[in-house]
Amino acid sequence: MTQLPLPTYDDIVAASKRVEGVAHRTPVLTSRTVNEALGAQVFFKCENLQRMGAFKFRGAFNALSKFDEGQRRRGVVAFSSGNHAQAVALSAQLLNMPATIVMPHDAPQIKVDATKGYGGNVVIYDRYKEDREQIGRELAQKHGLTLIPPYDHPDVIAGQGTAAKELFDEVGALDAFFAPLGGGGLLSGSALAARALSPDCAVYGVEPEAGNDGQQSFRSGNIVHIDTPRTIADGAQTQHLGHYTFPIIRRDVTDVLTANDAELVECMRFFAARMKIVVEPTGCLGFAAVRQMKDRLKGKRVGVLISGGNVDVQKFAELLSAN
Repeated sequence: MTQLPLPTYDDIVAASKRVEGVAHRTPVLTSRTVNEALGAQVFFKCENLQRMGAFKFRGAFNALSKFDEGQRRRGVVAFSSGNHAQAVALSAQLLNMPATIVMPHDAPQIKVDATKGYGGNVVIYDRYKEDREQIGRELAQKHGLTLIPPYDHPDVIAGQGTAAKELFDEVGALDAFFAPLGGGGLLSGSALAARALSPDCAVYGVEPEAGNDGQQSFRSGNIVHIDTPRTIADGAQTQHLGHYTFPIIRRDVTDVLTANDAELVECMRFFAARMKIVVEPTGCLGFAAVRQMKDRLKGKRVGVLISGGNVDVQKFAELLSAN
């Protein structure tokens, strides 16, 4: 198979210039409670406070901003469980182009409503019976749209890497860095930034225990495909890594870890009660793994990327009040 031209850190630097002044430079928070419990210094990069509530805005805006005039006139199509959907819809609105978004029937209503609110034309499908990638390709071909996938695209990867770049620029070198893993756009972009700015930093991807295709792929050396996992981490219900993201992850990531739904709820509760921030289940994956590894992180400087905060208020309340 022909080796794809992979994005590099230089692409992240270029992307950071495109998103500057459009994407929020999100805050880095610390918690004395966390630091004391772990015996470490932990820095949380809060992409839950990004525009549209997740890091996905960075990759979407970077990709769409590179469209030529014809592409902008015809528009973009994307498929997503919610955060990429909102990101593409908002980016398209800002760049004055039409957007068609393929979303699963069980996507959180808050994400569907927001996508429509940003002007996106939402097409619903059944994630357990239909192939969103095929639907996206067919729409692109039929209407002349440009397909921007949620993770397996060089411009998306470069855009996502700007979040980690900002973290390293702000806090300096780290001993370990943790990011959620779905299809790998965030993790691969983060790994590129880490290798450039903090070469000795261990980089970990964290995915739902119910859907550990990334872990299987990382350890086997081949992309593993799975059925759609059933987990509250809807942003990581992917079935496989990408042809761009996988080689970067294999080359630059230290390991791929997992967390179960109960651990994610515990982290959501901690963030809400002690740090006063709303974090969606997927956004808690990194912190859940940090808590698992606390004995190995003593005395270390640790970065955790909180990927998003888009969760239905009712669902949020139900999860936090459950025993």
